[in-house]
Amino acid sequence: MNEDTMPVRSAALVWATAVQVGVSPAQLAVASGLDPATFDDFLLRVPTESVWRIWELVETVAGVGSVPGLLAAEQADRVGLHVWDYLFTSRTSLADSLRTAMELRAVVTDPAVGWEVVEDGGLLTIRCTVAVEPEAVLASVEVFVLSVMLRRVRAASRQHLVPIRVRFTQPPGPGRARLVDEFGTGNIDFRAPHSEITFLDIGALPTGADPRLAAVLSHYAELNLAAARPAPSWNDKLRAAMRQSMVAGELDLNNVARRLAVSARTLQRRLSEEGTTWRAEVAATRHQHAVDLLRDTELPVQSVAAKVGYQDARALRRAFQRWTGDTPDAFRRGMASGM
Repeated sequence: MNEDTMPVRSAALVWATAVQVGVSPAQLAVASGLDPATFDDFLLRVPTESVWRIWELVETVAGVGSVPGLLAAEQADRVGLHVWDYLFTSRTSLADSLRTAMELRAVVTDPAVGWEVVEDGGLLTIRCTVAVEPEAVLASVEVFVLSVMLRRVRAASRQHLVPIRVRFTQPPGPGRARLVDEFGTGNIDFRAPHSEITFLDIGALPTGADPRLAAVLSHYAELNLAAARPAPSWNDKLRAAMRQSMVAGELDLNNVARRLAVSARTLQRRLSEEGTTWRAEVAATRHQHAVDLLRDTELPVQSVAAKVGYQDARALRRAFQRWTGDTPDAFRRGMASGM
């Protein structure tokens, strides 16, 4: 469920990190296709690919020697990760709380990402197995994830825990000294099979959890996942605005731009960036609206033509044949016969 998507809150956190290192909102919007106006709705989920595009910009703009993953972890401390933060104290022991947080990881990440808790004697390892990010952004993502894990473990235990080992799959970079400061250990390995952070004798540490509250928190996280829905893309909003303008009988560039709260020039530029044109989008909108009217109403073809912006039925028939290879009448007969 919800694979290949991430919660909008997590996307907003990476977006804020990108702005912090100097990426412009315009660059972010074009690269990711996300609209920051949706970031306040925590039930929305966005394509994971969009978030990776933001990470790529962060890597590109941040510059040599910076550690963007740590900036993102600090951002997570400031704004929080919603209910997931509280799952680290959702069970009486730290190990059990960690397992709950990993099981419900989809409230902060793509559920296809593998996070697990591995215990071996007194060793407890939080392991991350990621198979979806482009290689170019893995370094920042790995640092971000392990730093967040460390910060949440310390908060849950109310102790300044220090890992005995930290591992990354990436080669060492110029920010190693920053990593030693962050994790409190020089035992940091690179080019490892998995990114992971290992502690000694912390699994049984108490979290002070209230069992009744723990059940409520876990149930709330599950409800959030069940109620999650995809965030509308810019293209979705464009088509909705064009459809509304068509229904209102005012399908032109200025009216659609006004509905999208942008200038006509900005709309034209965005269309170009998306690899399309106003003319192509008008044709697509007319096509879909004509199909809907022919399928769902008994309006005469002449009336359908007028509603989608054509002067007469002949113009609609020519356009419809270009779109589908069929006439409006033949299309309607086919729908009626169940073809």
